[in-house]
Amino acid sequence: MAEEPSAKHHCGETSDQSGNLDDVQVPGQKREYTQTLKGVELHGKETLEVVCTSEPDKADEMTFRIRRSACSSYLRIIGVDVEFTKEDEPPRMVAILQLSVEDLCLVYHIAAATKWPKRLKELLQGKKLFTFAGFSIQGDKDKLKMSGLEINPNKHIDIQRN
Repeated sequence: MAEEPSAKHHCGETSDQSGNLDDVQVPGQKREYTQTLKGVELHGKETLEVVCTSEPDKADEMTFRIRRSACSSYLRIIGVDVEFTKEDEPPRMVAILQLSVEDLCLVYHIAAATKWPKRLKELLQGKKLFTFAGFSIQGDKDKLKMSGLEINPNKHIDIQRN
């Protein structure tokens, strides 16, 4: 049984680790992998830690770290980007979801995954804690929803080009 969020857990995070994964049907070749890149240079001044994975458990670990980092940020903004399968191979689906905050970046390879990380779904659907920001993300949000993930519709910033 899952615990209710309390002051003991950071930003409403529950401590229950059982049943952390949801089944999902996604297109593409299924395989599990994780590649961690530390010290990725950003504009020659800062470095990032990037975790590329199709493993739900690894994505959940990184989601926890992103959530914790965003909680300590004043603005509580998480960057979001989505990549899709090839246009010439219908139906066009979400292939990769990228989330980033401060010096952390999760690249979740949805097309190779077999399950949705539960913490990832909870983070994206959070009611109050975070705002998701991205460039022209309305289409990304629509495709994510069709794939079974949804960004809280009231908690996003869609940056448009003028």
